[in-house]
Amino acid sequence: MYESYWKLNEKPFENTPDPRFIYLSQRHDEALSRMLYAMRERKGAALLTGEYGSGKTLLSRVFWQELQQEHKYQAAFILNPCLQGIEFVKEIYYQLSGGRDVPGTKIDLFHLLHKLLYSKYDEGKHCIIVVDEAQAIQSEEIFEELRLLLNFQLNDSFLLTLILVGQPELKEKINNLPQLRQRIAIRYHLKALSEELTREYILHRLKVAGAGVEIFSEDSFSEIYKFSAGIPRRINNICDMALLVGFSEQVGKINKEIIMEVAEDLEETTAHEEESAGLQING
Repeated sequence: MYESYWKLNEKPFENTPDPRFIYLSQRHDEALSRMLYAMRERKGAALLTGEYGSGKTLLSRVFWQELQQEHKYQAAFILNPCLQGIEFVKEIYYQLSGGRDVPGTKIDLFHLLHKLLYSKYDEGKHCIIVVDEAQAIQSEEIFEELRLLLNFQLNDSFLLTLILVGQPELKEKINNLPQLRQRIAIRYHLKALSEELTREYILHRLKVAGAGVEIFSEDSFSEIYKFSAGIPRRINNICDMALLVGFSEQVGKINKEIIMEVAEDLEETTAHEEESAGLQING
């Protein structure tokens, strides 16, 4: 809608996990490096946590893209971890096996999964299981099933690598399960961007979208950081609305006043949504 006005090829601040727009700050680069290390060195399990909207899902997509390019891995990507017990393991088997029929009983399932992991190893492939939004796992039974999967190993290496991605409460859940916690070889917590990195993040996404001129004035960046607290998803929401308002008002640049206007509107919307949700729960 506003792309032609700002001379952009596409919208730069969509909250979708498009790897083209990944901004690898030092923290994001470190997080990705640790995930790749876990994969390439065939570690048992790795844990990536971060605040809501900090870029975890986008990082997991970049990680997924990387492992697909290397052609040395067989992977399962669990986007909906709200499955029950054995159904979770069935989904893993279904993806790793390329869509084969899933056995009905648990013992048959684990036998075939064990056989599958060994066959992939003989083919020179390592199996990777990525669980996104893993904090949504409610049952300890699921975590126990995941721990049992880590028993599939050789004398000197694991037959699979498990990567859990989620919000900060996932760390607490893992810490309350000592047997699983001890299997986590690599951990990283993704923090919010600094004010300077927020500016660089915005300019990076604008560049990817084809921006050839300065769109945001220098005084706007500190306001964006103030209202977003350096969380990429909030930055995207603010900047996207600012571009829309700037287009509607036919301004030459996005200044701090527009950011303040947009941020106030977004805060009111968020507060209203939280109030409505509270009424529904109490009702």
